[in-house]
Amino acid sequence: MSLDLLGLRPHHGRDWDDPAAFWTARSAAVSAVSGPVAAIDLDALRFNAMDLVVRSAGVPIRVASKSIRVREVLDATLAIGGYRGILAFTLPEALWLARVHDDIVLGYPSVDRAALERLVHDDDLARRVTLMIDDPAQLDVVDAVAAPSARARVRVAIDADASWRAPVLGHIGVRRSPVHEPAEVVRIARSIVARPGFELVGLMMYEAQIAGQPDHTGSGDGVIRWMQHQSRDELVARRGAIVAGLREITHLEFVNGGGTGSLEYTAADPAVTETTAGSGLLAGHLFDGYRAFMPAPAAAFALEVVRKPLEDIAVVLGGGWIASGPPVASRQPRPVWPTGLKTLAREGAGEVQTPLQGESARRLRVGDRVWFRHAKSGELSERVDRYQLTLGESLVGEAATYRGEGKSFL
Repeated sequence: MSLDLLGLRPHHGRDWDDPAAFWTARSAAVSAVSGPVAAIDLDALRFNAMDLVVRSAGVPIRVASKSIRVREVLDATLAIGGYRGILAFTLPEALWLARVHDDIVLGYPSVDRAALERLVHDDDLARRVTLMIDDPAQLDVVDAVAAPSARARVRVAIDADASWRAPVLGHIGVRRSPVHEPAEVVRIARSIVARPGFELVGLMMYEAQIAGQPDHTGSGDGVIRWMQHQSRDELVARRGAIVAGLREITHLEFVNGGGTGSLEYTAADPAVTETTAGSGLLAGHLFDGYRAFMPAPAAAFALEVVRKPLEDIAVVLGGGWIASGPPVASRQPRPVWPTGLKTLAREGAGEVQTPLQGESARRLRVGDRVWFRHAKSGELSERVDRYQLTLGESLVGEAATYRGEGKSFL
């Protein structure tokens, strides 16, 4: 089906605020589908897509494809006003998407020589795809594939480190780019501009310590919010100085920042011309812990009960779809319906089966389904071939994941 989020029937409620009604309707919608099933509730997806636009306050949102990995959902999101362009996660993926889309920024450096070979020898792809760099060595790889005189001009953007180097505490954020200070970014920019075969067109700075750090989860929230406030103030000044320095050297087509968890702040930064979001669309459960917003549980998966070793333990087939990141409990999928179920400490979510314990397990029978939410938004797509698309109690279609289209990019 061709997915049109704005063309869905009018819906003014938040069905997910009534878990019993919401998950019961979802179960009814997929009742005829056999086996483990992944589903996207279209009302929830539409709510999330529109909420991100509101939070970005008129600043265009570039869609992070890694957090979706379903072309139909990606296309439907980009058809909504307020979204513009894709942030891809690998170069082969970017080239694949560029068959249809003409504004793709690669969010990470690439040294994939086969993919670079395709890019530099196709003028159309070279116009549609922008590479990300933070080190001249990455440009050397491109030149090793094809000399500037024998290839298309390659569009590049600089990824500058947006972490906070706090007094006493040191580095707070993720380890990405080696260029942090304005002078360092300007220095690498000058080297790009002076180098044949490349065109510097943009800047990206991803503030993971704000965008990816929940601030509404418990007793440590006050410290998190203090850190984020300090980091925001530092980053506004530093990003502004970096952009000013770059604009003395070249014309910047875009200055990209932020993520789902920081849209309000990032959009308010006068140096930023576009934000990025993706996780807030399908809404993995890691995004439940933010004070500024509350996404709807758009994507979920259901597993079937196959046995009952004890009255208060139900075992489902599958479950071990663990999210990337630090090996902590929050990376497990979360059983959400029926409520009150938890994995066993000694087993967790299993490779083939997952025991779930709780009072609700007493009412589960062999063949019943348990609904889970993945911790992250895009990684579930690597586990299933397709999502079932639901509206209330109705199954209205399905959408192939990258995996379902025979693609596995990372």
